[in-house]
Amino acid sequence: MTKNSDDRATPSVKQRLSVWGETAVGVVLIGVLELIRLLPYRWRIPFGGWFFARVFAPLAGYRKRIENNLRLTGIDLPSEDIARLVRAVPDNMGRAVLEMFSPRELHKVALQTPFSGPGVDAVEQARAKGQPVIFVSGHFGNYDVIRTGFAARGFPLGGLYRRMNNRVFNERYVAAISTAGSPLFERGRRGMTQMIKHLKDGGSLALLIDQHMGAGAPLSFFGQTAYTAVSAAQMALKYDALVIPCYAIRQADGMSFKVELEAPIAHTTAEDMTQALNDSLERRVRENMGQWLWMHRRWKGAKQPK
Repeated sequence: MTKNSDDRATPSVKQRLSVWGETAVGVVLIGVLELIRLLPYRWRIPFGGWFFARVFAPLAGYRKRIENNLRLTGIDLPSEDIARLVRAVPDNMGRAVLEMFSPRELHKVALQTPFSGPGVDAVEQARAKGQPVIFVSGHFGNYDVIRTGFAARGFPLGGLYRRMNNRVFNERYVAAISTAGSPLFERGRRGMTQMIKHLKDGGSLALLIDQHMGAGAPLSFFGQTAYTAVSAAQMALKYDALVIPCYAIRQADGMSFKVELEAPIAHTTAEDMTQALNDSLERRVRENMGQWLWMHRRWKGAKQPK
């Protein structure tokens, strides 16, 4: 029996079930977020940290991955410090997620956050002459405070994001990060074209550098080979943009931040500039070990020590 064109165009039962399942998961995730958002902000953020540290991280296997990454980098810590980190890292992650989905409250926090460091004057000078700036950070503290803080001060930064796998949840995610600041560029060829045009027109960007990039340069991070995207440095060299390492450091109360802008990275080669960015982030992580996302697969392919 031959199928006609209409039969081929009709989604299969399996495809329809897949779409329904994806929708159901997205609705559940959004529903959980909205329930948590009923809590006052001062309770919502600590609850997010508690939930990720005590419930989500153990179920997802994140505790073991944190321990493995610490061993991989040769960081020798007493067992009680490791126990503290396997709680602190997902706690910071949970707080950051709830802060991201609380953009109006985060806007107020960002306005009250002090911005300091040698990069502050460099940014003001660049703004005065219309020179683009590429702000580079990592999954540390809460990097959204930087973009939100600059936007709240009348200096919007373009941001690159990766589409979430779940279509329904992705819509909620994009809406949240758009409220924090715009323009946004989706990772991919079209988004990269838009981002480059934004930079060429004198706009500024906020980028993260600490994800494994298989096509990146084999640079060093915590003494191990970490494949790192050099695109931020390449764009800076091509379009005469400043490259400024920047960090939003969570304070002891768990709710407030300070943002530090380091001196611009000297224009040399893309690899050397990117290594300087890796070194800068490593220094910051060593000062605040619980604020970096140690469950990242940052060193893919590296053999774990026995």
